[in-house]
This record gives sequence, C-alpha cells and structure tokens, in this order.
Amino acid sequence: MARTVWDSSVGKKSVMAVSGLIMLLYLVAHMIGNLKIYFGAGEFNHYAHWLRTVGEPFMHYEWTLWLIRVALVAAVIAHAVSAYQLSRRDIRARPTKYVHAKPRASYATRTMRWGGIILGLFIVWHLLDLTTGTVHSGGFQEGRPYENVVDTFSTWYGNVIYIVAMLALGLHIRHGFWSAAQTLGVGSRTRDRALKSVADVLALLLTAGFIAVPVGVMTGVVS
Repeated sequence: MARTVWDSSVGKKSVMAVSGLIMLLYLVAHMIGNLKIYFGAGEFNHYAHWLRTVGEPFMHYEWTLWLIRVALVAAVIAHAVSAYQLSRRDIRARPTKYVHAKPRASYATRTMRWGGIILGLFIVWHLLDLTTGTVHSGGFQEGRPYENVVDTFSTWYGNVIYIVAMLALGLHIRHGFWSAAQTLGVGSRTRDRALKSVADVLALLLTAGFIAVPVGVMTGVVS
C-alpha cells in the first residue's frame, strides 16, 4: 500500500506537503532561537548549549538534537525526491511545448524549482559554515555560536549568500504553504484568501526574522 501511494502523483504531493510543514515548524523555532543573538553572547551561547542537553538525564547529551537532525534530513530528502520525481513526471506528460501560452503564474510559482535548488545548496553551505566549521571564516570556535555567527556576517559574501537564500526561502514558503493546504484538503474556495494571507504573513515574518541576524551584525547592533 505504501508503494502504491508513493508511486501516485497524489502520494508524492502529500509527501511534499507533510515534509514541507515539518520543515516549516522547524524554521519558525529556528528563527525564534536565532533572534536570541540580540540578547548578547551569553544568552545565545547558553541557548545553543541547551539544545544539546534537552531531555537530560533521560536522553544522553545531544541525543535529542540528533533525533531532530535525522528527522529534518529525512524531511528534506523526502521533499526533494518527491519534487524532482513530480517535475520529471510533469515533463514526460507534456514532452512538447504548449501551442498557446500558459496563463501567467505568480513569481513564487515560477521560481519554486530553482528556489529549491538554491535552498538545497545553501543548507550544505550553512552546515559547513556554522556546524562543522569547514568553510568558516575567521577561525571556527567550537561551542561559541555567537562568535561564529558574527564572523560569518562580517564578510560580504556571507551576507550575500544568506540573504539571497532567505529571499528564496520566503518565496518558497509563500507558494508552498498554500499548495500544501490544497494537497491536504484544507483549502477551499472560501478559505483560499485566508490561506494565501497566512502564507504571505509567514513568508514575510520568516524572511525578515532570519535576515535580521546579518543586518544586526552589519549595523553593529550585534558585535
């Protein structure tokens, strides 16, 4: 049954919707945590340490964090694979171009595919920068995320990469949230306007919240 559901377009869209909502919940929590940087190094570093001790003593050090990481990786892979397969299926279904031009879609809709690629590449860079320190500038300090964040956003390219990715994220959420609601049967003719408004607000708040961190470093409010 699981294979039958996965092989269907409806099944793949449902996987995309559920995995997307899981990532959205994480992004809301992640943004709120990021904004703690405005309360100083002590508060931000303490928050980062707390993430590694959640569930103790029942859970060992970092076990809860690793469970969250595994769940997120699974969600990202499921989202990306289903999106790719749906895209390929759509291309195979229409191997020739339309005779008449298609109705003009929104900017977010037309950029969902390349936006997803940008976000995928950004996730890799972000992990190598602030989690492993592999591509980090200024000397990566284990257990001192405040100082590492300030280092990253003290470089022009760190700011450019992050802000471009967050703008792509906003567009992705704006279209993806409404699309997920339609797939899961939440949407309707009477609810469409409200759902689109919620999608717009979510996209705006998350984009502004994430970009507030590099802006804080660039303006010297966070230093």
